[in-house]
Amino acid sequence: MSTEIEDLTVDYEEDGKLVSRQLDKIVLTKGAWSTIIYRYQDWNRTKEEYGPDKYSIRRYQKRNGQYMQKSKFNISSRDQATKIINALETWIGEVEKEKDAD
Repeated sequence: MSTEIEDLTVDYEEDGKLVSRQLDKIVLTKGAWSTIIYRYQDWNRTKEEYGPDKYSIRRYQKRNGQYMQKSKFNISSRDQATKIINALETWIGEVEKEKDAD
């Protein structure tokens, strides 16, 4: 558990090996409920190398001074990430068009 949002990570170690390696993170919202998107890679034991980039959106609640993960959504591939981006851009574009029409 972390007391500071900057200390939250998806790095995960097993038997002295970093099996989930965080590459980057962006804090989307801060406060009692915080949202962070992470970019990370998992260790492939068979190939003995890190796999392709993955992404995870996680929600944390700060309670009694500690951040506790409450939910997460893992984006498991570049293709899935691209589809999410395209969907959001479409919806945001539609809202902008509606605003311009008013």
